[in-house]
Formats: sequence, C-alpha cells, structure tokens
Amino acid sequence: MSNHKSINNILVSMFNNILDIEENCVCRGDFKDLSITEMHIIENIGVDRERTMSDTAKDLRITSGTLTIAINNLIKKGYVERQRSEEDRRVVYIKLTEKGVEAYRFHENFHVDLVFSAIQDLDEKQQLLLIDVLTNIDRHFKNKIK
Repeated sequence: MSNHKSINNILVSMFNNILDIEENCVCRGDFKDLSITEMHIIENIGVDRERTMSDTAKDLRITSGTLTIAINNLIKKGYVERQRSEEDRRVVYIKLTEKGVEAYRFHENFHVDLVFSAIQDLDEKQQLLLIDVLTNIDRHFKNKIK
C-alpha cells in the first residue's frame, strides 16, 4: 500500500474513532441530553464570557439560523442563556449557565484524558516528533481553508 493510502486510512480511522469515543463518553450520564454537536457549541461559547450569536456561528462555520435552533434547544435544556444588547438590539449575546459550565468542564477533561491515554506509551522524543508532524499537517489543512 502506498504511503498516501496508508496515511489516508489512518487519518480517516482516527477521525471516526475519536468521534465515536467522544460520543460514547461525553454524551452520557449527566449530559446524556446533549448531542456531540451541542457539546461542541458549548465548547465554542466557552467559560466566563459572553459571545455574540454571529461570532459563534462564524467560528462554528454554520448559519445563524442553524445556530439559533441549536441555542434554543440548549436554552430549553438549561445550558445556555441569551440576552440582547442594550446598545444594539440586533446583537444577541449568549453565555453558559452553571449547568453549561459543568458540561464544558466535563468535555474539556474528556479531551485531556483522551490525549493523555493516546500518548502515554510514547517517550518524550516521540511526543515531540508527534507534535511536530501534527503541527505540519494542521498548518497544511489551515492553508487549504484560506
């Protein structure tokens, strides 16, 4: 098998496996009412800040209408609150509730544990090489987006 095909198979497999692991671990227990997409919206909103709907939609690469539907669901579930700007009523701010912050922290810890378990058998030199290779691949994909 060519290097190209091997790398493609590995990247596709890793992407799918990570999504499956994330869905199985994160959207259970206290947060079983959340989809993985909703969890990623919570992650994008972040902790201790207000975000505009338009900035959030732009960051997530979704339409404002799609985000509005998702935010309405997250508000109903108690994870997000919404407030219109006093200065400009067209601007809508969103922020996490206490329950939303708990979901954010849970998801954040999941990623820490996931990465730790993935690299625990690598020595320092291998970890640094992995960082270098992944940085180069990430840079390549970012350049493709531009």
